[in-house]
Amino acid sequence: MNDHLKIEVNISFNRNGRKASLQASSEQADDDLPIGRLPKITKLMALAIRFERLLAEGAASDYAELARLGHVTRARLTQIMNLRLLAPDIQEAILFLPPITSGRDRIILRQLQTIALTADWRIQRRLWKRILRLGPKVSEASE
Repeated sequence: MNDHLKIEVNISFNRNGRKASLQASSEQADDDLPIGRLPKITKLMALAIRFERLLAEGAASDYAELARLGHVTRARLTQIMNLRLLAPDIQEAILFLPPITSGRDRIILRQLQTIALTADWRIQRRLWKRILRLGPKVSEASE
């Protein structure tokens, strides 16, 4: 998937007294722009996929090297890479979670760690549906 997106924007700088303002205009209507932000878990899932590709291509030799390059601990990198142990349909669902428009993320990495370490994808799917239904109220102890 090497689709590239080209965005053209006209930018003008205006100086009013001591303050400078930046005005951007685009041919694309603001209504077409996505509202909100990507959930953090979506970003981490994409990162895990990218890291796996870097390992497969030989651009990085192991998790320790990826951790050094990413300025994170090896433990944190392992948590992120554990997302690749999820069933493919769960990974896809994570990648296509709706944007967060306000408040906290509904799904966090900690909730998915126990699921990812469950070998049976049928059980993973059942636990995933539970997280979707209950959101952040699901605790590790209840799983």
